[in-house]
Amino acid sequence: MERLVVAQLFEIHPQNPQQRLVKLVIDELHSGAVIAYPTDSGYALGTVLGNKNGLERIRRIRSLSKRHHFTLMMRDLAHIGEYAKLDNNAFRLLKKILPGAFTFILEGTRDVPKRLLHEKKKTIGLRVSHHGVVQALLEELGEPMMSVSLIIEGYEFFDIDDVRDAVEKQVDVIIDDGYCPPEPTTVIDLSGGGVEIIRQGAGDTSLIA
Repeated sequence: MERLVVAQLFEIHPQNPQQRLVKLVIDELHSGAVIAYPTDSGYALGTVLGNKNGLERIRRIRSLSKRHHFTLMMRDLAHIGEYAKLDNNAFRLLKKILPGAFTFILEGTRDVPKRLLHEKKKTIGLRVSHHGVVQALLEELGEPMMSVSLIIEGYEFFDIDDVRDAVEKQVDVIIDDGYCPPEPTTVIDLSGGGVEIIRQGAGDTSLIA
């Protein structure tokens, strides 16, 4: 069912995010909002971890199955052990190449809501973005945000007009930071104990060696 309310638009500077606007977005997230926001790999949809309704709204917007990996967008690796199981080798790899244009697939811990995990594998995606707006949002939020890339068949998302055309009646907040071309992350699966590159994207895999 289409929402009748049009999303709020916030223009936030990518290098120097305005703290007042960042706090307004976080207030919306705490109130149950779904947001469309820019990252270093294009636009994404996000909501807070405990927002079951928000997650289902994101599933509907993206037409996602329960087998799709949601991503935990994290500010840094300080509390990664709360959300993902990883050994010393995996942690060293993440510490070496993050933040950056990578998504890592890891086995989730009990602290991750089951609805976020892959239905069969019980895995979760994890990202640490160096994008200024993302960092500012997560610092103010104080916890990871559950997120997926904004990909909808028939649309290409390069700027705010593209995003508004597609989802302004389906989300609560849209953040504009200017030109934001889609550059998919490199996806690396560490859940099996080894290093498996699932998708080659913007992240430089030569850093893995």
